[in-house]
Amino acid sequence: MINGVKKDEVYLVKIDDLGHNGEGIGKIEGFTVFADGGVPGDIVKVKITIVKKNYAIGKIIKLEKPSPDRIKPICEVANICGGCQTQHIDYQAQLRLKTNKVKANIERIGKLENVIVHETLGMKNPYHYRNKAQFPVGTENNEAIIGFYKRKTHDIVDIKRCYIQKMINDKIIKIVKAYISQYKISTYDEKTGKGLIRHILTKIGFATGEIMVVFITNGRNLPHKDEIIRLLKTEIPEIKSIIQNINKQKTNRILGQECIILYGEDKIVDYIGDLKFHISPLSFFQVNPIQTKVLYEKALEYADLNGDETVFDIYCGIGTISLFLAQKAKQVYGIELVGAAIEDAKENARINGIENVDFYTGAAEEVVPKLYEKGIRADVVVVDPPRKGCDEKVLNTIVKMNPKRVVYVSCNPSTLARDLKYLDDKGYKTVEVQPVDMFPHTAHVECCVSLKRK
Repeated sequence: MINGVKKDEVYLVKIDDLGHNGEGIGKIEGFTVFADGGVPGDIVKVKITIVKKNYAIGKIIKLEKPSPDRIKPICEVANICGGCQTQHIDYQAQLRLKTNKVKANIERIGKLENVIVHETLGMKNPYHYRNKAQFPVGTENNEAIIGFYKRKTHDIVDIKRCYIQKMINDKIIKIVKAYISQYKISTYDEKTGKGLIRHILTKIGFATGEIMVVFITNGRNLPHKDEIIRLLKTEIPEIKSIIQNINKQKTNRILGQECIILYGEDKIVDYIGDLKFHISPLSFFQVNPIQTKVLYEKALEYADLNGDETVFDIYCGIGTISLFLAQKAKQVYGIELVGAAIEDAKENARINGIENVDFYTGAAEEVVPKLYEKGIRADVVVVDPPRKGCDEKVLNTIVKMNPKRVVYVSCNPSTLARDLKYLDDKGYKTVEVQPVDMFPHTAHVECCVSLKRK
C-alpha cells in the first residue's frame, strides 16, 4: 500500500488525461493511476493491479459514466489489438488531446512561455492511411493466424480487416492465409525459434497504386512459391514486386538483410507532392504520405528559403525533407547514421534530377561538428531526430553555427520540449509549433517547430 492505494482494491476514478501509450490517467486522492481504455471525462471503477512509488496501474472493471468523447470503435478487435490505442475516442477529441499534450510538454518540460501552439492538423478521413503493414504470422488450433500483436504482448490477434491499413491488405492476407493452410507451411514460433514464415510485409504506393509483398522467412526454402506468386498476381494485378526476406536470427527484429526477388521489381514507386521516391523492402518511407506532405510543407514554410541559403538537414533518413528543401535552397547537406538510408537518399536525388544536395553517412554528433570545422556553415538548420531527441553535441554545434532559423521536426513532444529549452537558453526563441496527426487512432503526434535567433 502506498499513499493509501492498495493492490486488488477497487476505486472510483475520474479520467482526466491520456498517457504516452494512450492509457487513461486519473487520480486517487492525488495519487496517479493509469488505466487502459480510459477516456478523459470517463468516471470508472478501477481495480488496482500494480502499485509503484509514484503511480499505480489498474484495470477498468466498470464504466460508471462515459465521457462525451467516448465512441464505439469501428474495429471489432480495437480493444485488444496493439495497432490502435484511441479508436474509442471521437476523432476531433483525439486532435484536441494531442494539441493539449504538446502544450503541456512545452510548458512543463520546456519551461517556455508565449509559444504559439496551433491546433493539430488532422485528416479528412482518418482511416486506411498507412502505406506499410507488418503482419506477424502464427498458428492457433492448427490454423494459420495473421494479424497484429495484442497490446503489450507478442500474442497475435487474428484479423480479417484493418481500418488504418489500405484495404487491399485484407485481400492479400486472406490469400496468404489460404496458401499457408493448403500447403501446410509452418509458421514461426518466437519461443522455439522454429517454423518458416515469420511476417508478411506490404508496401503500397498511394499515388501509383503499386504494391510490394514481402515474405519474411526463417530459412531460404519457400515451398510452393510458384503457386503463391501465381495466386497473388492473378488476384491482385497491382502487385509489382514479391520479395522473400531471409531472417534466421532469434530476434524481435522483423527484417533480415538478405532479399530475394520472387517476382517483378526490387522496388516500387511513390510520390510525396511532385517528388518521386523508390521504395525497397529495407528502405524507410513515411507511413502516411498524405500527412507527410502536410508536415513537410510546414517545414518548408518555417525554413522560409529564398534560394540563397545553405541548409543542414540533420537526421535526414532517405532524404525526403532534404529534397523538399533543395527545391528552394542554394545547397542542402543531409546527415544520417544509417548507410542504406543514405544510398536511398542519393538515388532519390538522382531520379528527381536534384543536384544541389550532398549526403553524409555517420552519427550526427560526429558529422555535424566536422562539417562545421571544415568551414561549412548553415543559414537554416532542419532536424528530424529519433524519439530520444537530439544529441547535445548536435545542439551545441547548431548554436555555434548561429543559423538564422532552426526547424525542428519531432515525433516525441517530451524530448522536443527538452531540446527547445536547451536552444532557448542558448539564444533561439521558439516562435510557433504546428502539431500534425500522422497516426490517427494512436497516441502519437508529430510536430513541426519554428525557432529564430534572438
